[in-house]
Amino acid sequence: MQQLELDDLRGIFGFGVAGNFAGHLEQAGEAGDFASVQAPSDEAPKGIFPWYVPGHDSFLGTFPLAFDVAAKPREPDPVNLQIEPEVGLLCGIAYAGDGSVAALQPQAIAAFDDCSVRRPGAPKISHKKNWGADSKGVAPLAFEVTDLSPDGPTKDFRLASFLRRGNVTRGYGTDSPLPGYSYYGQQLLDWLVDRLNHQKGAEDTPLEDVGALLRAAGNPERALVGIGATRYEPFGARTYLMGRDEAVVVVYDSTHHRPNQVAGMIADRREEELEAASVLRRMVYDLRDD
Repeated sequence: MQQLELDDLRGIFGFGVAGNFAGHLEQAGEAGDFASVQAPSDEAPKGIFPWYVPGHDSFLGTFPLAFDVAAKPREPDPVNLQIEPEVGLLCGIAYAGDGSVAALQPQAIAAFDDCSVRRPGAPKISHKKNWGADSKGVAPLAFEVTDLSPDGPTKDFRLASFLRRGNVTRGYGTDSPLPGYSYYGQQLLDWLVDRLNHQKGAEDTPLEDVGALLRAAGNPERALVGIGATRYEPFGARTYLMGRDEAVVVVYDSTHHRPNQVAGMIADRREEELEAASVLRRMVYDLRDD
């Protein structure tokens, strides 16, 4: 396992993938936002979006990552905030001579929470993603991974998430195999490179020119990519976060831990005893209480 340090992540470029797990956008009420976006197939992701651009003079320039807390924003009213359980892919970025992206090189994966505010009518996805410090969460321990092949080292890895409210812990997102992503492995990496080089923003879509933002950040050497959120359990689909909730996201090796074992240990507050797992646990605090 690799220990991550927040100070080391301040120079990374942060972006995410929309629609990389069948059914998530529909559950999140966001499928209609992509009506005018043309994808290669119904199963393909819809596009990429920025959530952190180091040095940028907009809200995207605020460092949003935290290991243990989640800020519930003041606006809109009501604030419908949801966990977005994802795999966070830490990767190196190789550039071509003309400054375009040549390749993404996997380095590690970690549990990641692409926590989102449901803002109907928001002009861009990024407006739902970074509202300041502690918007996003990443686990402090990551698996060192250089091969994302569906039949490679992560073929038995799974992603699960839970909400702990008071003394009750319930499943929030469906416990899902990592190769269950619509795009995974080299297919995902090649698609990400293509999108960084060719995706352009348009007024009638929620997407932006993420490659231009990457260049504006000075072509950083590394990126942290949220590769997509899983479907929700019925409880997760209808339950928004409140102050003092605990959001738990875990990426684990199912050859070491069975799904029911993981759920049981998290219900018993013993997630730190999971040996083959990257665990993110965040306590929610409400900015309106400041």
